[in-house]
Amino acid sequence: MGLQLGPGFFATLRQQGVKMNVLAAAIVALGACGALLAGRLAGFDAAIVPGMFAGASINIPALGAATQRASAEARKGLSLWKHRNLILGCVGIFLCVLSEIGVGNLFINFASQPNVANITHEQAAFYLTFVWGGMMVGRFAGAWIMRYFAPEKVLAVFAVGALAGALVASLVTGPMAMYALIVVGLFHSIMFPTIFALAIRGLGPLTEEGSGLLIMSIAGGALVFIQGNIADAYGIQPAFLVTAACELYVLFYALWGYRVTGETTAATLSETFE
Repeated sequence: MGLQLGPGFFATLRQQGVKMNVLAAAIVALGACGALLAGRLAGFDAAIVPGMFAGASINIPALGAATQRASAEARKGLSLWKHRNLILGCVGIFLCVLSEIGVGNLFINFASQPNVANITHEQAAFYLTFVWGGMMVGRFAGAWIMRYFAPEKVLAVFAVGALAGALVASLVTGPMAMYALIVVGLFHSIMFPTIFALAIRGLGPLTEEGSGLLIMSIAGGALVFIQGNIADAYGIQPAFLVTAACELYVLFYALWGYRVTGETTAATLSETFE
């Protein structure tokens, strides 16, 4: 693999390496400034903002609320499979990651299509930065909104927005399709952490095991080749119907699947141990 990819990698590095690294550094610096500004506007404590910026992709606030570990004997009577919100949340994370990677993977070729924006790959790469930038902006906006509204309601609204964007990208021609796909990035922003937090509700001492299952669910990104195969066989626009289907499931989870069943509490542990 090194012999195959190495020469091309270093040739590209010599030609564009400095420019791309400067651009990457500028994007990171811009993101840091945006984080500071968003934190100040939202009224976040100054000590929290750097942590939010650094951990933007792994924000799992509910994990810190896990209860004490139960004894091995007591845990034998507990089952993760009794927690519907966890099992359906694993599917949600799986599809959420699949849709996020699918958008980033196909965006440049999508925007370059003559019936979409008809721009060069370099120009499309510039517009792709708005997809990732939208995810950062949406993360801060979502954190602020959830101070006033229940997370499942916010998740439902963002899922509807992402679903609408994916459908427009699939069915509409012209630059509007590209802009709709950029908006999908904005609405993807809160999905992973919000689904994670809702999925571990009520797990009690099983929170660690449940979190492990959710983390393993990011393997959904490995199935992005399916979307690529659809793009090759039927066209790149129909491929985003896969994204729309993923958003539809997230909407289902936000409306019904998040509800806690089989909650594990201290009383439950006591009864199990007895």
